[in-house]
Amino acid sequence: MKTTTTTTSPTKHTEKKRKLEDDGIPIPEITPLDHIALTTHSDTFGVDPVPVCWAHPDPAVRGPVICTVRHSSQRNAIGAHSGSYCIYTGLAVAAGKLNPEYVPNLKLTSPVFQVGPHPSWSDPKKIASIDPFGHLVTSVYSKYLDKGFDIRPTIAVTKAHIDLPECREAITAGRMVPDGTILLPSGQSICSKAAIEPVWYLPEIARRFGCTEAHLRQSVFRMTNGMYPELITRPDIKVFLPPIGGMTIYIWGDPDTIPDEDIELTCRVHDECNGSDVFGSDICTCRPYLTHAIEECIKTAQRGGCGIVIYFRKEGRSLGEVTKYLVYNTRKRQEGGDSAKNYFNCTEKVAGVQDTRFQALMPDPLHWLGVTKIHNFISMSDMKYNAIVNTGIKIVNRIEIPQELVPTDAQVEITAKVYHGYNAGEAYKGIDESDLDKTKGREYAYGQKADDEVVPVPASP
Repeated sequence: MKTTTTTTSPTKHTEKKRKLEDDGIPIPEITPLDHIALTTHSDTFGVDPVPVCWAHPDPAVRGPVICTVRHSSQRNAIGAHSGSYCIYTGLAVAAGKLNPEYVPNLKLTSPVFQVGPHPSWSDPKKIASIDPFGHLVTSVYSKYLDKGFDIRPTIAVTKAHIDLPECREAITAGRMVPDGTILLPSGQSICSKAAIEPVWYLPEIARRFGCTEAHLRQSVFRMTNGMYPELITRPDIKVFLPPIGGMTIYIWGDPDTIPDEDIELTCRVHDECNGSDVFGSDICTCRPYLTHAIEECIKTAQRGGCGIVIYFRKEGRSLGEVTKYLVYNTRKRQEGGDSAKNYFNCTEKVAGVQDTRFQALMPDPLHWLGVTKIHNFISMSDMKYNAIVNTGIKIVNRIEIPQELVPTDAQVEITAKVYHGYNAGEAYKGIDESDLDKTKGREYAYGQKADDEVVPVPASP
């Protein structure tokens, strides 16, 4: 196997002779598997990326995102498909389970319902962290596929039945009534959904974070220990597929109604919390708020509207689950025990920052769906609210989590968040500094019988 790097001074090309056919689509160049380039440089001989004109409304002019290993000279994106799971692809090749030359058969993978195009697709200030054409590869880029290009979808659109025990409980309690179309008597709900991998357009990402593109590239390169040298050596490539989790969109009702501002739209943007969402940990409000949002989405769809839940893979405020658990230990072991007063301070002590979710990228999937108005926003987060409305989407009502759904040990979280700026609504109106001091969480009680009691603090009158 040959391992090389383009260390020689790049040759400046005054005119690149891209191999084109009559249709204007280049002829694919297949990279030999026995050749590995440690990095590439702009304007080096043989480097000829397929052009990408980000935000152009015509997908043929915009161009496909090519980030597969078969076309290294024509690649127009840095990184790899599948986010953090790309490492498993390498393991599969190393184990002899996957042929590195394999090209997916995408014949039967097209979306089961239509999304877009919408005017927002051609505005980089509204979409720069996902590829709006990522689900349309087999249609808008079929000519590239027919010629032998390996182009992968970054969005998959399908349908599903969702079976939640909370929905069955809501039916039993009379809060929800099956209609046989959206909500079945079994408690299952029928929804549409889309899985999305992040695709970053670096110039706009840098603008949103208030830095130069060069500084953004250098920071990501440095903090990933040099994983992506082309962030530095290929300033001509503006698209990056980062090794992070993506998101899933769940839709109850007719997706075609989403852009219509006169039709009711209920929405929750939810950041992953494995401990609560999956296993029911009661230290936070994540699962009960998520299932409450799903219930409201289903009810909205039954009224003729549409409900959306966007589930981001941002575990532990994007700090990761290990960091989150270290914070839990710090909260429980600090002098005076777990308290609302020190809720955010504990995260900063461990991680150096309170939150790295940086909601500036969060509204992009809403714009991909064509959302311009949200009638019911199931969130108390001021950061999410501000990020959404700052991109031009109107929000009419902000819905807080009902008090009876807040777990006992999550009183610390809800009190701290409301005091520090979360929308209190009527349910949590009046929380003040005295509540921070009084609200205490459960102790670990190592070696002793666990104490299930937490001192809940009702909102001040």
